[in-house]
Amino acid sequence: MDALEAAGRPAWFRLGDRDLAMCLIRTEELRAGRPLTEAHAAVVEAMGVAARVLPMADQPVATRVRHAGRVLPFQEYMIVHGAAPPVEGVEFVGLEHARPADAVLAALAAAELIVIGPSNPVASIGPILALPGMREALAGAPAPVVAVSPFVDGHSLKGPTEHFCAWAAIETSATGIARAYADVIDAVVADEPAAGVPHLVVDTLMDGTDRTRQLARKILEFGGSLSS
Repeated sequence: MDALEAAGRPAWFRLGDRDLAMCLIRTEELRAGRPLTEAHAAVVEAMGVAARVLPMADQPVATRVRHAGRVLPFQEYMIVHGAAPPVEGVEFVGLEHARPADAVLAALAAAELIVIGPSNPVASIGPILALPGMREALAGAPAPVVAVSPFVDGHSLKGPTEHFCAWAAIETSATGIARAYADVIDAVVADEPAAGVPHLVVDTLMDGTDRTRQLARKILEFGGSLSS
């Protein structure tokens, strides 16, 4: 990165050697004509990760953020502009041409429990749920779906989650940033009345291995109770 900067080339992304290596592996696989699912699998294998990690689609989808009157690539908004408020708009470019990867649909159909993690409901979970066919796949999956809120005492712990949720709340005329998470809940419960949604109030602060494992156990137990 220092060499790029010295050469007068943009170096704001500031990737480390390991990140650059993974990007090179993925790019090499894509240029060889392999779909994103296979290219990403090569990255996962190279990192020594045992879990299967799947992209939502094989077609490219890019997140754009409107900030200060400009439409910016997500990475540029996050790094160059420091994820500063306000978020004035969010769009997913290419979404209309994308569909859930076959491996994703197969995984959802075979899952015993589907967990939507505590991530940014607009910028992280949002594009997945907006993918044509994904909500139908979730609604049709035989396994229960559990969504874990990213909010602790009504606030996010880090990152620009609240900036994105504030924009989403304005767009939906909702009151309170946490209402932006309602779209995730709608996707989880499908046609079930909101008043009857099973829920569990639990400490979701994962500030260590023990508390992370404890939360995982509670999620599994809760999910198991929904399928019994």
